[in-house]
Amino acid sequence: METRPSLLFQPESQRFLVVDDEPHIVELLKDYLDLLGYPCETASNGRQALERIREDGNFTIVITDICMPEMDGIELMKAVKEIHPDVDFIAITGYTRQYRYTDVVKAGASDFINKPFDLDELQAKIDRIIRERKLREQLRALTRHDPLTGIFNRRYFDEKLAEECYRAWRQGYPLFLVMFDIDHFKEYNDAYGHQAGDELLRNLAEIMVSSTRHLIDLPFRYGGDEFALLIPQCGVNGVKKVVNRIFQRYAGLQADPTSLSAGVARFFRHDLDANLREDIDDLIRRADEALYEAKREGGSRLVFDPASL
Repeated sequence: METRPSLLFQPESQRFLVVDDEPHIVELLKDYLDLLGYPCETASNGRQALERIREDGNFTIVITDICMPEMDGIELMKAVKEIHPDVDFIAITGYTRQYRYTDVVKAGASDFINKPFDLDELQAKIDRIIRERKLREQLRALTRHDPLTGIFNRRYFDEKLAEECYRAWRQGYPLFLVMFDIDHFKEYNDAYGHQAGDELLRNLAEIMVSSTRHLIDLPFRYGGDEFALLIPQCGVNGVKKVVNRIFQRYAGLQADPTSLSAGVARFFRHDLDANLREDIDDLIRRADEALYEAKREGGSRLVFDPASL
């Protein structure tokens, strides 16, 4: 079986936040990071930095002083790690040595540097952290994507579905789950061989990626010849357009005797006192039932769960 690189892998862009109560240090670090080509924002204390990070969760590396008023660097690192554990910290420590190295590391620092610091040493530490971030990113991609098709796998579907359902409920926007199945896939395999069948699965994955909003609509290989698609912030008519676009492009493959069937369900919170998992399981069940109905009616069609219309 040929292994395909992830079609959905997007290299991470680094964004820095510099935190220090000494304006000349902040200005120096910001100018230096700008020179290196890294977007950078600043904060004058830990409390202000925490507010920035809560408002904008896209910071990847924070360079922070340890001794600051209102909220020191140790408190800042602990608070940020609770909400964004992937953020890397470089802690700046002074000669006073109020904190031990082990205290800084336990709080969440990836590295530290002493004042007054050398910019070449700082760049070396930044480069090392970025290399490690890229390696972690590549490893995460390997665990999340299906090696045959290059889209997300079933394991990541289970993880991401819960996250997307929770976000849709909290922010009050619609979320649809589409389940796809290739009609007569076994006959196609029997007629043309498993290599041709694998290529057909790869082609469908590419069609799903090219027919949807990049990293907003999320395509998954659910298992075998069954695929799933999460479509957030979209109405019924928009979902129909997306699915029909996928149907039309798949038909263009002329992979007779196959076609596509799809079942669609919308996520609902039926009982706010109940476990969210129950409503997620209900969403999958309703999408599966709609898909089964499409197959029962002869395939090559889209069926909505009645409650989702």
